[in-house]
Amino acid sequence: MGMAHAAEPVKIGFLVKQAEEPWFQDEWRYAEQAAREKGFTLVKIGVPNGEKTLAAIDNLAAQKAQGFVICAPDVKLGTAISRAAKRNNLKIMSVDDQLVDGAGKPIPTIPHMGISGYDIGQQVGKALAEEIRKRGWKMEEVGALRIAYDQLPTAKARTMGAADALKAAGLPAANVVDAPQAKTDTENAYNAANVALTKNAKFKHWVAFGLNDEAALGAVRAGEGRGLKADSMVAVGIGGSKSALNEFAKPGQTGFFGSVLISPKRHGYETALNMYDWIVANKQPPMQTLTTGILMTRTNQQQVRTEFGL
Repeated sequence: MGMAHAAEPVKIGFLVKQAEEPWFQDEWRYAEQAAREKGFTLVKIGVPNGEKTLAAIDNLAAQKAQGFVICAPDVKLGTAISRAAKRNNLKIMSVDDQLVDGAGKPIPTIPHMGISGYDIGQQVGKALAEEIRKRGWKMEEVGALRIAYDQLPTAKARTMGAADALKAAGLPAANVVDAPQAKTDTENAYNAANVALTKNAKFKHWVAFGLNDEAALGAVRAGEGRGLKADSMVAVGIGGSKSALNEFAKPGQTGFFGSVLISPKRHGYETALNMYDWIVANKQPPMQTLTTGILMTRTNQQQVRTEFGL
């Protein structure tokens, strides 16, 4: 089977839920690097909803692809995606968000490369706690803004990890303020933060965190609108995205202190390479690979990005 496949041109799909987000653009870029090195064709498709996801899988089969890597718009589509892959004889690997079955359990037959959401959240929380300590702020006077998107398991894991690390450092549990966002972009984070800041004007200082850099930036912009500058608000994002780099490039400090950089290179390049090896050599990828990150700030950004091969 492996040898038969090797004789055919290899075609691999890379399906992502939000094609316009910098993180997914980077994943695609690194997957393309793998495609150039190994000589396979990469088919990039944005799949913002369930209907488009299933149509994309049929589309890949029609294009004679042999497999695909996917970050689905909803992890609960796992069973439907798995069935569509099987029906079309396509190998499947998930990236970033792990696909689950009807009972909400990870599907054990689909190899996955993801991020240890809770551990990365802990890194965020520890970085914020360290800044609180350095600035000499009193824990009881600090509000912690949790920009929440709890319907996505990894988002919940990240924000709970950050909140737990802050509580472990001495922040009162009652000071963690939930600000649910409707979508995972800066605008929705800004709206969520605005409401939460209005309702909780009693806090002297603020720290903020969420699923990604966009969540942290939305909180910072909302804070600025209420006169909270870099001396009274600290936000740490996740992703090390272009949004974070643009913020670092601004003259003068803003409340956006840093971002835990996770490697889109591993998630794009490595998964595409894993899929290629699975198709041509029948070498199945590891069932679970979890990656962590490193705190990137204005001062160490060049060094950290170099370490990550960015």
